[in-house]
Amino acid sequence: MNLFRKKPLIAPSNSGATKLNKTLGALDLTMLGVGAIIGTGIFVMTGVAAAEHAGPGLVISFLLAAFACVLSALCYSEFASTIPVSGSAYAYSYVAFGELLAWILGWDLVLEYGVAAAAVSSGWSGYLQGLLEGFGIHIPTALSGAYNAEAGTIINLPAVIIILLISYLLTRGTKETARFNAIMVVIKLAVVLLFIVTGFFYVKPENWTPFLPFGYQGVVNGAATVFFAYIGFDALSTAAEEVKQPQRDLPIGIISSLAICSVLYILVSLVLTGIIPYTDLNVSDPVSYALRVVNQDMIAGLISVGAIAGMTTVLLVMLFGQTRLLFAISRDGLLPRGLSKINAKTQTPIRSTWMVGIIIAVLTGFIPLDRLANLTSIGTLFAFFVVSLGVIALRVIHPNMKRGFRVPWVPFIPLLSAATCGYLMYNLGSETWIGFLIWTGLGLLIYFLYGYRNSKLNYKYDSN
Repeated sequence: MNLFRKKPLIAPSNSGATKLNKTLGALDLTMLGVGAIIGTGIFVMTGVAAAEHAGPGLVISFLLAAFACVLSALCYSEFASTIPVSGSAYAYSYVAFGELLAWILGWDLVLEYGVAAAAVSSGWSGYLQGLLEGFGIHIPTALSGAYNAEAGTIINLPAVIIILLISYLLTRGTKETARFNAIMVVIKLAVVLLFIVTGFFYVKPENWTPFLPFGYQGVVNGAATVFFAYIGFDALSTAAEEVKQPQRDLPIGIISSLAICSVLYILVSLVLTGIIPYTDLNVSDPVSYALRVVNQDMIAGLISVGAIAGMTTVLLVMLFGQTRLLFAISRDGLLPRGLSKINAKTQTPIRSTWMVGIIIAVLTGFIPLDRLANLTSIGTLFAFFVVSLGVIALRVIHPNMKRGFRVPWVPFIPLLSAATCGYLMYNLGSETWIGFLIWTGLGLLIYFLYGYRNSKLNYKYDSN
């Protein structure tokens, strides 16, 4: 069995049933990146990470996580500008390392996007219900959360509805999706800046003491936790075939969106831990809570609106990335070919979009998946680890191929990126590792029973 057969460097056909429409530019990609990154991480996880792991040293945790992401973003940018096809890390590793590792990586990315969407939709539902309760509107208990006999909940109806609505939007066309995302991004950026400016006047420097209450290990554990907050920029590379000038625009979108969000995360963590003691931040809505403590209730309400907008765009990009990933895997034959069929009118993979939407809606509606954020982190870190090493491999295998963007100081930067991601993976708990290995084992079973035999590399390569 040739488990490491590599996919040839052939661009997808511009015609046929698997053609995607090129409508996105650098600004669209930057907005999609910001839309994917700023959400649950900034509105929810900042408080938990500060209270349980890093204290005011959370700002260092964000810097460490950002450092790992910047290194990985450079590697992603080289691949995206060199191999501008759908599939992200899956497609890159197919060329650099071969089919088996590509499948493992693609399968783990399915977990990343799926669990991330489920977890974020649960947070979205919580913020929406809190906002509605402020207006005296109460969703019946049975419809307010995933199944929990003690709490009396049966289905998280708001989470199901938002997943299905976003799935519908994704079927309408990529340009329409990008426009909606841009509107939501403007709203949440305005709200985040409002919090930073307002909160600045209530900062008490004594709240930053002690700065590292949990020591250096707490900062590292915090970095591994808040890494979830940066997940999303990698999803941009799944849109490569829908970008007008991918060699130029993809690196711009990836790096600029990550830079913008890193600055905002650092500022928010500084202001948040300066307003109130870190020990009081272990709440579901820490940003809004901090403002309520200083009697800024009106702005706290606006923060809730921004949080809802922020989580909406995260869901949008996660579901977008999931559908494009399945599209790419299906086109290669490793999953049923029907998932790569494109609707002639909207130029979108409608079948895979609705399949993803319905499955995630059912999971998030009935099963409490909001505690599985670390599974998303480990899947993403593994992808970053492989892509970083892939840059070195591709430089050796195809040294003369045209690259729109080149990582500087190869192999030092890719090796440093891989080492940083590996270190953060090491600091995730054993429960996370067990879940990751079980999911990977299930993926291997599917590959050997279906994917290997149906791979297009079993036949003469056909780029259509």
